[in-house]
Amino acid sequence: MKDILGELESRRRDARLGGGQRRIDAQHARGKLTARERLELLLDEGSFEEFDMFVRHRSTDFGMEADRPYGDGVVTGWGTINGRMVYVFSQDFTVFGGSLSETHAQKICKIMDMAMQNGAPVIGLNDSGGARIQEGVASLAGYAEVFQRNIMASGVVPQISVIMGPCAGGAVYSPAMTDFIFMVKDTSYMFVTGPDVVKTVTNEVVTAEQLGGASTHTRKSSVADGAFENDVEAMSEIRRLFDFLPLNNREKAPTRPFFDDPHRVEASLDTLVPDNPNQPYDMKELILKIADEGDFYEVQKDYAANIIIGFIRIEGQTVGVVANQPMVLAGCLDIDSSRKAARFVRFCDAFEIPILTFVDVPGFLPGTGQEYGGVIKHGAKLLFAYGEATVPKVTVITRKAYGGAYDVMASKHLRGDFNYAWPTAEIAVMGAKGAVEILYRSELGDSEKIAQRTRDYEDRFANPFVAAEKGFIDEVIQPHSTRRRVARAFASLRGKKLAHPWKKHDNIPL
Repeated sequence: MKDILGELESRRRDARLGGGQRRIDAQHARGKLTARERLELLLDEGSFEEFDMFVRHRSTDFGMEADRPYGDGVVTGWGTINGRMVYVFSQDFTVFGGSLSETHAQKICKIMDMAMQNGAPVIGLNDSGGARIQEGVASLAGYAEVFQRNIMASGVVPQISVIMGPCAGGAVYSPAMTDFIFMVKDTSYMFVTGPDVVKTVTNEVVTAEQLGGASTHTRKSSVADGAFENDVEAMSEIRRLFDFLPLNNREKAPTRPFFDDPHRVEASLDTLVPDNPNQPYDMKELILKIADEGDFYEVQKDYAANIIIGFIRIEGQTVGVVANQPMVLAGCLDIDSSRKAARFVRFCDAFEIPILTFVDVPGFLPGTGQEYGGVIKHGAKLLFAYGEATVPKVTVITRKAYGGAYDVMASKHLRGDFNYAWPTAEIAVMGAKGAVEILYRSELGDSEKIAQRTRDYEDRFANPFVAAEKGFIDEVIQPHSTRRRVARAFASLRGKKLAHPWKKHDNIPL
């Protein structure tokens, strides 16, 4: 018996070494942790239960039969984060560069299947050079099996990808179908084809960082939702995000203890909106003052900053926030901000997370660049996302809500449950100057008359009361009471039920 137990321990030791000590040292030299070290940081201490530790690849081409390490380049299993169950896989770059083989894919598929059956999220720590060339089409088939499970799990359990090394080719498509993608600065890359192939095909000379580094994907492409300084910070922040999310689409997000009075009054909000309607202010200040303990988990902070998205808690319960940011492009909606917010709204709706919308939007960004880029279709994505969402929706208009953008931003007409406005709100088809120039075109030569017409228009429409008269605004509220009113609104909506007519699925304007 002792011999058998000794052999088990010996095999486990070999499996834990992955590609061997020399490669582990090389991983550390690059500032990266190993696959197992990352899981130790991500999961509660002692909670990890590993699957398939002794799985080996079955390839015999190119001399592969002589090198068959245990685990085959990925560590899989389940554990807990703050006591809540999660399935994980962590690719091991020390084994064949983390490349995906047939058996490597089977290990990932197994935990994804279990995650869907048991209703728990999947977190993937990706550090892979792509498909294992030695296995040819078998590794491509493995990728497709993983892709299919990403698709089936979408909207059923939350899926989070962390890119922790170079991910190329097929290795980027699985993360692309998950709900959130995060990267690590300076050590992680994502690209369909690497710099060498780009140079061969297009003659472009580009570095890996320029082509697919963290700054590229968080600022330019919007592929990634955020980037962290190192592996340790990445694991800590993923734990924090996980706490905001439900385990699956049939459960609510966890309610956390809170020590912040829901009736807290914030007098400073009465002066947040400047007297000059063209002067910007920071919408994040409002979000932080509404949230429990000022805790806000922002997503895609560096991309399309004219709209803010992320998670807060109100009375200990998770709420998704979408807010125009007057500090950037005056808070206009454009292609990028519409796409960014639409995907977030759809995620919240899929997982029963209520949505809080703060509105200060002068309209859609004009110009040929936007029109040629398809702003109509992209703007319609956000409109569609809000309109199809059946979760509790509370909207607060702080200042401008002009034109079609008023409709798009969770208006009463898109089945908003509570639509509040501050006294500073201006709800109209357009700004006073533009409206007067259209309505009184014949008087444009008389500047005094036009100035008077503009003042009259502002007095009539640059306020929330016309909309309130028609019932499009439920209540004009004092800014300082916003937290209390929003908290009570969401409390009253906890039993909300709303169903769509039967359909196989919708056809969102992609």
